[in-house]
Amino acid sequence: MTVAHAPRRPDRAAIFARMRDIVGPKGWIDGAADMERYVTEERAMYRGQASAVVRPASTAEVAAIVAAAAEAGIGIVPQGGNTSLCGGSVPGPGDEQIVLSLGRMNRVRAIDVMNYTMEVEAGCVLADLQRAAADADRLFPLSLAAEGSCQIGGNLSTNAGGTGVLRYGNARDLVLGLEVVLPDGSVIDGLGRLRKDNTGYDLRHLFCGAEGTLGIITAAVLKLFPKPRDQRTALIALPDIASAVPLLAKARAATGDAVTAFEYIDRICLDFVFKHTPDTVDPLAQRYRHYLLMELTTTADGDASLGERFEALMEQALADGLILDAAVAQNEAQSRQLWKLRESIPEAQKHEGASIKHDISVAVSRVPEFITRATDLVERALPGLRVVAFGHVGDGNVHFNLSQPIGADGAIFAAERPGLNSIVHELVHEMGGSFSAEHGVGQLKRGELVRYKSAAAVDVMRRIKAAIDPQNIMNPGKVL
Repeated sequence: MTVAHAPRRPDRAAIFARMRDIVGPKGWIDGAADMERYVTEERAMYRGQASAVVRPASTAEVAAIVAAAAEAGIGIVPQGGNTSLCGGSVPGPGDEQIVLSLGRMNRVRAIDVMNYTMEVEAGCVLADLQRAAADADRLFPLSLAAEGSCQIGGNLSTNAGGTGVLRYGNARDLVLGLEVVLPDGSVIDGLGRLRKDNTGYDLRHLFCGAEGTLGIITAAVLKLFPKPRDQRTALIALPDIASAVPLLAKARAATGDAVTAFEYIDRICLDFVFKHTPDTVDPLAQRYRHYLLMELTTTADGDASLGERFEALMEQALADGLILDAAVAQNEAQSRQLWKLRESIPEAQKHEGASIKHDISVAVSRVPEFITRATDLVERALPGLRVVAFGHVGDGNVHFNLSQPIGADGAIFAAERPGLNSIVHELVHEMGGSFSAEHGVGQLKRGELVRYKSAAAVDVMRRIKAAIDPQNIMNPGKVL
C-alpha cells in the first residue's frame, strides 16, 4: 500500500538566503530595531511581527520574492508608506511572514502629455507624482492628508478617496492600467493607456481596493487632467447643517459643475486647530457652529466668468438664507491658509486625548440627517464625549470622530469603542450607507464586513480570494 505524503516545504533559512540574494544588502532588513517602523501601524493600534522586511527595486525582484515565498508558504504583507488607518499595511502576530516594502520602486517611467497619462512605479510618493504632473503642465488630482508620505501603490490598493472625489473620482477612477505580481510570482502586464478596452473582465478594479490580498501592484498608468488655471476658495458659515446639501446643488448648477471640493467642518474642529496648530487664525470675525470649505476651479486662464458665477452664487445663497458669512481667498496664499485649517484637523484632534474614528458614507442628500442623528445617539450613550465631524459632503463621506470627554481617562474612553462603533454603524446600515468610505477594511473592520455586507457578496469575495491566492499568503488576515 502506498501512502501519500504532503510535499515537503523548503527550508525557510534557505528561502530567506535566496531572498537576500535577490534584493541584495540594500533590500534586506532583519534587525528588530530597523524593522520597527515597518511592523507598527501609524495610530499604534496594531503591532505585528515579521521575519524580515524585503525592499525590492524592480518588478522582476518582486516576482522572484513572491515566487520564493509561495514555494515555502510564507505570508507576504505588501506595504507602501504605511499610512493605513485600519491595520492593513502591517503584519499580524507571529513571524511566519515578511513585509514587502515598495519604497525603492519610485520611478516615474513615462509621461504622455498628449494622451494625458503617466506611468509610475508603486513606491512613488503621492506628492511627488502631483509635482511631476504639474511640471508637465498637467494635474494628477488625487489629494489627501498623508500625500507627503503615502505611496501610489498603497493608494490604489486601498482605493483612496481624498478631497477631489466630487470632481475626479476615487483612486480606482484615476487608473487606466496596472502591473500586478500574483501570489505565485507570475506578472500581469496590464499597463495599457487606452480609454476604451472592452475585452473581458476589468482586472484593474479587482486589485484596486483589494488591500494587497490578491496581488501586489507594482506599477500603474494614471490619468492626468488639464491643470487648473483659476480657482475660488471660500470658508463659508452655514445657518445649520441642513443648508449644506441645497448649497451644493446650487453651486454645481450655477458654476457649470466647477465645484472641486465641498468639505464640511464642525466648529469644534476649528477650535482644536486654532488651539494646537501654529500660524492658524479664524478668518471670520464671528464664531459659527457649521462651516463649509468650498473650492471651484477652471482650466481657462483668468476665467472672468468663474469669478462672476462665484459672486452670483454667494449673493443668491446669502439671499436664500443658505449662508451666513464667508471668508473668500483673494490669492493662492490665502487659499492655502484656508486649506490648512481643513487639513490640520486630524493632527489637532490627537492633542485632545483618545479618539474613536468612523469613516462612513451615506447618500449625499442624507449627510445632514446622518450627522444630526448620529450625534444625538452617541451623546445620549456617553454624555460628555465630543463629536468631531468633518469630511467630504460632496461625495457623502463623513469622518465622524469622537474625542474623549474633557478630563476623562483615555483608556476607559477607548474601551467604549465597540459599543459606540455599533451605534454609528447600525445607523449607517439603516440609512443604506457604508461603514468604510475610503479607509478600507484591513484588520480593524473585518467583523463589520461580515456583519454588514451581504452574505452572497462575502461568499464571492472568499471564492475570488481562494481562486487567486489558494495558500492565503497574500496579506493574510486582512479584509477577510
